[in-house]
Amino acid sequence: MEELFAQVYSNGALLIMWGALLVHLILPFPREAHPVTLWHKFAELLAEKVNLSHSHSQSIISGTLAWLLMLVPSLLVLLALKPLVWKVEFFEMALLLLAIDWRNTDTFSRRFTQAMAREDKESARQLLSPFVNRSTDSLSLLGLGKAGAETLIMAYGRNVVCVLFWYAIGGGIAAFIYRLTMELARAWSPSRQKFYPFGLPVVKTVAMMEFVPMRIFSLFIMIGSRAASAWQLIRQQAASWPLPGPAWLLVAVGAKLELSLGGPAMYHKKKSVRVKIGGRIAPAAIHLSQINSMLIKRMSAWILIQSLLLLAIYQGI
Repeated sequence: MEELFAQVYSNGALLIMWGALLVHLILPFPREAHPVTLWHKFAELLAEKVNLSHSHSQSIISGTLAWLLMLVPSLLVLLALKPLVWKVEFFEMALLLLAIDWRNTDTFSRRFTQAMAREDKESARQLLSPFVNRSTDSLSLLGLGKAGAETLIMAYGRNVVCVLFWYAIGGGIAAFIYRLTMELARAWSPSRQKFYPFGLPVVKTVAMMEFVPMRIFSLFIMIGSRAASAWQLIRQQAASWPLPGPAWLLVAVGAKLELSLGGPAMYHKKKSVRVKIGGRIAPAAIHLSQINSMLIKRMSAWILIQSLLLLAIYQGI
């Protein structure tokens, strides 16, 4: 036991991850004050200046250059700072703290579920609006249930699972760069007409970064009851969703709880046709609570397994 404790204590990567998770759960960044929110706003301002071309190819080039303009200097600054900091471990933990976002998603889940249980559509729309690009003003309870379920699933998948995956791959810098890239993809989402095709380069980049962690996490979701049914639905439905990683995750959760997800969505008064995925039950307040509970349990298992892998990799046990 003493030897195991000594190995854990000497494993900087593992202690950084646990430390960041503990600090985040005790003292989370408020969403409105989070530096990533400022990054998102700056990305929108930059797009207003450079997303002016009506040519498809020129818009793609503009989107690529804007993405590089935002990411490359940030990466260079982080790489230059790392050798200069007093304690590299604190630097890594600070970046992981900035990248991860568990508590805000959990808070959203509880408040949104309560609003849905009261059938308070106005409050539910206000809670959902900062998390999505779609129009929420006209959403019915059915639409709110679907949008809230999808938002909850993707927020945990991206802001926790993918962040921790990239931390394991490249430390705090990789986790933070993933989060910044993902926020650019949200700010320039091609689902809104004005960002098509400007946002395609960064969205495709995020799709590649999410491909492995989201598919592995989808397998975590499938474990247990209805595993065979979930796998069958993934094989049938995932190919029809535009992004491969989110497709697996959304279908896996929908199949596991037999919930209907996807379907048409409004983006700035323009209807976007999306396929229906998952099961047949329309998500209600109780189902949102079930989603939150299931995802937290699966993320806990993810953290445990990643911790054991970090021990094995860095300590050779």
